[in-house]
Amino acid sequence: MAGIKLENVDKIYAGGTKAVNGLNLDIRDGEFMVLVGPSGCGKSTALRMIAGLEDISGGTISIGDRVVNDLPPKDRDIAMVFQNYALYPHMTVEENLAFGLKLRKMPKAEIQKRVLEAARMLGLEQYLKRKPAALSGGQRQRVAMGRAIVREPQAFLMDEPLSNLDAKLRVSMRASLNQLHERLGVTTVYVTHDQIEAMTLGDRVCVLRDGLLQQVDTPQNLFDSPVNLFVAGFMGSPAMNFANAELVRGDGGASVAFAGYKLPVPEKIFADKPGLDGYFGKPLILGVRPSDFDEASNGNGDWARMSVKAEVTEELGSEINVIFMIDSPPVEHKDTAALAQDAGEEEDVTALPLAGDKSMWTARVNARSHVRPGDSVELAVDTNNLHFFDKESGLAIGHPANR
Repeated sequence: MAGIKLENVDKIYAGGTKAVNGLNLDIRDGEFMVLVGPSGCGKSTALRMIAGLEDISGGTISIGDRVVNDLPPKDRDIAMVFQNYALYPHMTVEENLAFGLKLRKMPKAEIQKRVLEAARMLGLEQYLKRKPAALSGGQRQRVAMGRAIVREPQAFLMDEPLSNLDAKLRVSMRASLNQLHERLGVTTVYVTHDQIEAMTLGDRVCVLRDGLLQQVDTPQNLFDSPVNLFVAGFMGSPAMNFANAELVRGDGGASVAFAGYKLPVPEKIFADKPGLDGYFGKPLILGVRPSDFDEASNGNGDWARMSVKAEVTEELGSEINVIFMIDSPPVEHKDTAALAQDAGEEEDVTALPLAGDKSMWTARVNARSHVRPGDSVELAVDTNNLHFFDKESGLAIGHPANR
């Protein structure tokens, strides 16, 4: 096993397009690091540069204590799992698993031992004599992973390995990947555009945008303490709600005013976010997570209140997403524009018709709620978790990285 270190790594394509820009990343020995970001952000390029499948234009890549800039892929002691399974259709599962080891002229007894161990680990023992055509998508992906495991490499590199699977299978395969990593403890670098996958798999997550590192941290810290508007909007589903707002002082203390609402800002937030008190009377951007709402009738008596009209409700069984309008134009910033563009690329988004200059917000409420489209509903808001961003830079106010 080995750590992986990228120092000021660049990738510039012909024509001057910079796919990766000055990337610094220190992946610890045995860590599961996820690279996440929208399409074209440079995550797969970074992975391919670690693998040696893509030349670097500048900087240094080290695996363990070796600089590997000029080493061919076969000498880097890594194993890669791709989105397409890349199995040999004329070979059985057993032969697919053993193929790479045979090329290395490993003794037959050792090959057999490793193949059986990997098959047992992945639940493939009863499929060893089958060919890929007789397997399901999930089984084929497990064979592809098994082929990487038998190599016993210093690191696994995985490029969107679950994206061809259906939703239910992806969930079970995520659990399998977590178990595998716990058991093997091999350094793993995993690329995905799916932020739920990133949050559930990664020890740490590296968020990229336009080839630039935005933030690298634990999934929970990215969710609780995003460094800027882009990370705040990208991590979390449904996405964080944003509004143009202003901090105001009153007899009862500080409040944030937006779209005709006024929410109290606890003193603790000013202590946790140094510099926020310098924004009184200035425009800023407020961020509220959908999970920091609930219907007022469900309790939370000390939370602030917002009266809204439900436009759409999404009943998810364990909770309900209430989509409502606020009387304020959508936040205009390069970070939020990038998020909207990515949402349009990733899925077929049918937007609600906006009446005038209004913004669409989402609140996640308890499944016991009986709210339906068209209903007026009193929402409770946990103001201890409010987020604030500078209107010009988009940086999170008071974040340690921005001080």
